[in-house]
Amino acid sequence: MDTDNPSEPAERSRRLIGLLAEERRLRAFAAVALGADSAGRVAEAAGLTAKDTALALLRLREQGAVTDRPDGGLTVSYGLLRELARTERSARPSGDAVLDTFVRGGRLVRLPAQWTRKKQVLRHIAEQSFEPGVEYPERVVNERLRSWCEDADDTDHVTLRRYLVDLGHLRRSDGVYTRVTAA
Repeated sequence: MDTDNPSEPAERSRRLIGLLAEERRLRAFAAVALGADSAGRVAEAAGLTAKDTALALLRLREQGAVTDRPDGGLTVSYGLLRELARTERSARPSGDAVLDTFVRGGRLVRLPAQWTRKKQVLRHIAEQSFEPGVEYPERVVNERLRSWCEDADDTDHVTLRRYLVDLGHLRRSDGVYTRVTAA
């Protein structure tokens, strides 16, 4: 990725995010990620004009997000993405080891087996998902907890909801949930 100061990983990440924030570039990037290996195929898959495709691919190549394969086809620079992800993880201030192990990127990896750790992770989920004293219909509770479970192994939103109620983080009355504040 072209950058004035390669020692600034946060800047590199911001530039990549800015690059992909523009819809045509994101669509072109997605088309390449899904296998479109030429400008024509990218245009077709992304629903872009030839000009928009050429401009998007030019910017994606300049920033290193898309590269040319030896056979002349296009490919996503997965190495760059892995490098940026590693850099972001290592640059994060060290937080709580339990949460760092079981929660990544606002998603639950898995619930800990140890009960004290499980309670800590569930308290974190409750605090991040629900405001104290606000009433939430079950549908909203399910949506918010579902988003935590997208990357979780063997944990679903129903299990999380049950734990949160059983531990007293959420109170349920007539299908309406309220986060209980710690006394």
